[in-house]
Amino acid sequence: MIRFLFRFVGFLFLAAAFTALLYDGTKTIAGSEIYYTPLGATWNAVHSTSLQLLQPAIERHLAVWLWDPVMLNILTAPTWLVLGVVGALLILLGRKKQPLIGYSR
Repeated sequence: MIRFLFRFVGFLFLAAAFTALLYDGTKTIAGSEIYYTPLGATWNAVHSTSLQLLQPAIERHLAVWLWDPVMLNILTAPTWLVLGVVGALLILLGRKKQPLIGYSR
């Protein structure tokens, strides 16, 4: 059941990544220059309150160094790239185990 949930959410993330890629692609074609939407801008447009609460939560509960180099780089990365990587990882986590061949374990 959990594997199915991982695969399902992974496919949703991949669909969202494809939608973000199409959005950035149409803006690139229309503007005649390369354009991408950072994840932070997309997150701010969808739900800005949770984005504002993310920094104090990470610094207080996890580590102070995790916000500045790690999370800021993720938030400035293209939305389609981050969603695609997360979706692919979830699909890999939810894949079915390969049957063993022969007697080796």
